[in-house]
Amino acid sequence: MLLRYLEYLDALARVRHFARAAEVCHVSQPALSAGIRKLETELGVQVVQRGHRFEGFTPEGERVVASARRMLAERDALCHDLTAMRGALSGVLRIGAIPTALTAVALLTEPFSARHPLVRLAVESLSSRQIVRQLAAFELDVGITYIDGEPLGAVRTVALYRERYLLLTPEGGPFAGRNSIGWAELSEVPLCLLPPNMENRRILNQHFAEAGVTILPKLESDTLSVLYAHVSTHRWSTVVAQPWLHAFGVPDGMQLIPIARPQRAHHVGLVLAGREPPPMLARALLDVATTLDMRAELERLINRHTRRSAA
Repeated sequence: MLLRYLEYLDALARVRHFARAAEVCHVSQPALSAGIRKLETELGVQVVQRGHRFEGFTPEGERVVASARRMLAERDALCHDLTAMRGALSGVLRIGAIPTALTAVALLTEPFSARHPLVRLAVESLSSRQIVRQLAAFELDVGITYIDGEPLGAVRTVALYRERYLLLTPEGGPFAGRNSIGWAELSEVPLCLLPPNMENRRILNQHFAEAGVTILPKLESDTLSVLYAHVSTHRWSTVVAQPWLHAFGVPDGMQLIPIARPQRAHHVGLVLAGREPPPMLARALLDVATTLDMRAELERLINRHTRRSAA
């Protein structure tokens, strides 16, 4: 069985389209189709449901896809181990991060790249559920998500930092000069927030409920840059998590006010598939993470921006 045919099948499973799968594999569509047919002949089962276009996999095909991904992951792990034995890691480290943690990824990837300059990085914005699913399907090496929120299943977790929340609001507004603010008070300002289908917003809603208020935002967006663009007009406020400051800071004319610590803390961390040993590249990122104090770095970020807001 040629591994190349398994790569064809994996690409088809990911993009769900014959022509695009062929582009991913840098072959012609007839070559990809012929390779998959040879795989079916060797296995003695139909793998792909065929029509005028790709229509999915047979039940046997779903099993073959899962095995193909496992075999390709083992191949990649072996290659990484061998390159490490030669003194340098190489390959592609695939990272999936929830949108609210994306701005913190660079705190990990910068020292990682300095230590392993031959490794390329692929970072994708995913939900917690997508991260868990893709780790199990060998489509990711490591995830960055909430580790004490929704159930994550059979995974290994390593805490990176506890999420803290701050109000980003116009200077000269109703909370000018305040050093802190309570969750219930946020009902007094027009807010733009992430939508309820995102876990960060569900966490905020829990904190609002514990404070006895229900918040109806003036604007919702699933993109942090959109929230920042709107608060920069000085017409809205928003609740930010401290990693956002690493990328966006505090816009001119805005101030940052820490919000009272909620009853329950939520931690963001690395998530690895629960199989042993973990992929070499994931282990290398984990090694870098254990040398960093991301919590302290993010606290310094808060202190710097809150002092600037108070100045």
